[in-house]
Amino acid sequence: MISKVPAGYEDLLERPIVGVLATVTPHGAPDQTPMRFKWDGARLRMSHTIPRRKFTSLQANPNYSFLLTDPDKPSRCLQTQGWLITVLADEEGKFYRELNERYGEAENGLPDDVLDRVVLILDATRFTAK
Repeated sequence: MISKVPAGYEDLLERPIVGVLATVTPHGAPDQTPMRFKWDGARLRMSHTIPRRKFTSLQANPNYSFLLTDPDKPSRCLQTQGWLITVLADEEGKFYRELNERYGEAENGLPDDVLDRVVLILDATRFTAK
């Protein structure tokens, strides 16, 4: 079942807010990481690297939860849930640079791990607003 973004909360997906991505490690422990993202109207896109724990957690269990808190009103938040649908290579760090621009960090260069960089594509199937 796919739900829609609750009315009045779309801005949290459109603004450059750092959210918290929650996954479950291969050993069953919860894991939360602050993440930058881009919303395309149906899916979340995030930059990551292959060797990191978040990537291996999503490979073992593709389910996730992503929480966005309004920095202007912290009691206002939006949570989305779904699963990892695919992983794409981030050719020459193109998506990483796109996120840098989105978050006002265009002057930051590419990280040393650019060869391991990928784009996580996460389906958003459920939304909960508070």
